Amino acid sequence: MMSYMPPKAALPTCPSCAEPLESGDRYCGACGYDLSALPPRPDDQPTLTLNGSGVRFDRPEAPERAEPEEYPLQAPDPRAAAEAALVCVACRAGRVDGDGYCENCGHAQPRERDHMERESGPLAAVSDRGLRHHRNEDAFAVGTAALPDGAVASVAIVCDGVSSATRPDEASEAAARAAHDTVLAALPLGTHPQQALHDGIVAAARAVNALADEPGGAREHSPHQNAPACTIVGTVVTSGLLVVGWVGDSRAYWVPADRSPAARLTEDDSWAAQMVSAGLMNEAEAYADERAHAITGWLGADAYELEPHTASFKPDRPGVVVVCTDGLWNYAEAAEEMARVLPLDAAARPLHSARVLVGHALDGGGHDNVTVAVVPFPAAVSGAGSL
Repeated sequence: MMSYMPPKAALPTCPSCAEPLESGDRYCGACGYDLSALPPRPDDQPTLTLNGSGVRFDRPEAPERAEPEEYPLQAPDPRAAAEAALVCVACRAGRVDGDGYCENCGHAQPRERDHMERESGPLAAVSDRGLRHHRNEDAFAVGTAALPDGAVASVAIVCDGVSSATRPDEASEAAARAAHDTVLAALPLGTHPQQALHDGIVAAARAVNALADEPGGAREHSPHQNAPACTIVGTVVTSGLLVVGWVGDSRAYWVPADRSPAARLTEDDSWAAQMVSAGLMNEAEAYADERAHAITGWLGADAYELEPHTASFKPDRPGVVVVCTDGLWNYAEAAEEMARVLPLDAAARPLHSARVLVGHALDGGGHDNVTVAVVPFPAAVSGAGSL
């Protein structure tokens, strides 16, 4: 433990992170900077703030000559910023190791993917790590594309990494990006949205397969470990067509604006769905079984033969498509439940609605990663929101 040093006069801001300080502080309460190591501040060197940034100008008095209009600024020491970034956000004292955990209290530090939000023109998506998992293994990609006739198509892809496989977070990210980019490249060329989404899923599968073939990958060192894997669900929405595609148990729901009967648009590749389809169990019995969520279809080098599912619909009224992982639908499984949770103004406020749905899952326990995209139907008018 460091020896006690008499407190110095209060500094206006921390020299490391520029947070305000209080009299008697020995450490910055925001970043943990050791204030006792600072030299005394001369009285004749006033501290000025430039654009609120906390940059200091040390200006000695010089009455015998004219004051220059500008004063040179010393470049910030990158080592100080790096050291401040390594301070634990929980205990404010311990350093963070290379794995992202505090060496003092063991607290996992926030990662960029712990909570992600994106709004792209008329659609939006939110993903959250949840309350039980140590990382977010979900991923999403959303965007819009201009069709040959000038109309706009909305595209949303949501992927859920298979936790029992290696690098599931990388698998979901690679799949979401590959599918999204493939669909957005195909639509302006006149490819039918259903074919574009099918091709996007195939591209996603290739991207995930490639992870298993990387030199020095987990497979080479641990041949008995499962290859990277994930599920995928996506939608393409135009002015008159709604297309969904999927592999696995991530889902898409249709919720009309007038709240007339909502519908689930996908069928899970899962043990429970197989039992129901074969007539061996009813839905309530199948999903109550501990094997219910064992998936029978996924993207990955260890998967069975790839069979992308696609379907197209022509709704006769406006509404929204909810595209999500099981981290959400576990808390609103039936289409009617999803419709009750979804805000009434979802088409006008898709990002807000996605946040509400994620919040519903977290309030329910947040046992899994939670990802949802909210896509209004019909898509925006010509030219609106295109990339």
